[in-house]
Amino acid sequence: MNKIEVAKFFALNEEFETAGKLIGLGFGELQNINLVNDFYFLPFQLLSQGFERFMKTYICVAYREKHGTLPDSSYIKSLGHDLERLLTEIRTNYYIHYQPVQFESDWLLINDNANLRELLFILSEFGKFARYYNFDVITGSPKIGINPKESWRKFENKMKYADNQIIIRLVNKELDGEVYQETTNYIVEIFERFIASLSRQIIWGTLGQLGKQLTIGSFFDYGVLYGKNFGKTDYRKHTTKYKETPKSIHKRTALDWFNRNFNPDFKSKKIKKCDYSGDWPFYVDEVIIERRQKHWCIVTINGYDYALNGAAKGRYKLKNPHDAGMAILGKSIGDFISMALAL
Repeated sequence: MNKIEVAKFFALNEEFETAGKLIGLGFGELQNINLVNDFYFLPFQLLSQGFERFMKTYICVAYREKHGTLPDSSYIKSLGHDLERLLTEIRTNYYIHYQPVQFESDWLLINDNANLRELLFILSEFGKFARYYNFDVITGSPKIGINPKESWRKFENKMKYADNQIIIRLVNKELDGEVYQETTNYIVEIFERFIASLSRQIIWGTLGQLGKQLTIGSFFDYGVLYGKNFGKTDYRKHTTKYKETPKSIHKRTALDWFNRNFNPDFKSKKIKKCDYSGDWPFYVDEVIIERRQKHWCIVTINGYDYALNGAAKGRYKLKNPHDAGMAILGKSIGDFISMALAL
């Protein structure tokens, strides 16, 4: 490999790594969005750039595998910043239809999923025009793009109000925050499936040996994501905001043990994942729920207490399991609140 080829190899590798980091942080910042944080600009910026870099680098390596040389700059520049166009280029020229059923599912997602197309359109518009939407409004620009935040919220609301059970939870103060998490988790899961679909192509050889070498440290993990594994990663842990936010939890003491076992105002129950018939929301396989004086509900996970309901959160200043990273975002703990209140 000559000097120029070595330089190009490292440039391609760096682009894949940069794209992987941007996408992971973008997912995390999207998961940071909640009732009090609506700073969508950051995840839009991270994801639009991350997806664009990933697909353009994918195309570069696939082009080399197909034609024996890397593409010239005019070809890459002609693809612009349109994520839908980049995906169409991949589907048309570089996607291989393997036999396993999983690849048929991947193809249906990237080819026919209307929600994926809508989300990519919003991010594309953000990358091309809409990141300067406010300045276009201020300066009276004749070419004003879409309002990406408004478009994204319309998509979120479409998801929220499509299910009557979700509407019921929206008016429940204990569970309304979960609905936002659930909607965000649905979006992250679509994007995970999108990246996984293309990453599987790499693992199975669409980009040749070079593609495998370049992506082993950045996108291989996405390529081995399947059905039950989607939507379970808490990407917030890599974001500065999440790292710097104090996690108010309580390590149990001897007094806590005494109250749980001998205080008549404290009722508790151990629940195991293997005995639970619903959608298990915790990362661990067993928890203990507790109701104190008919009002305050907590859950104990690995010897630490977390607030189940708002009353306990206010009284004991504890984080709930989702905010503390102990429960899967998008998985409801409402059933555990009900069970604790019924003790």
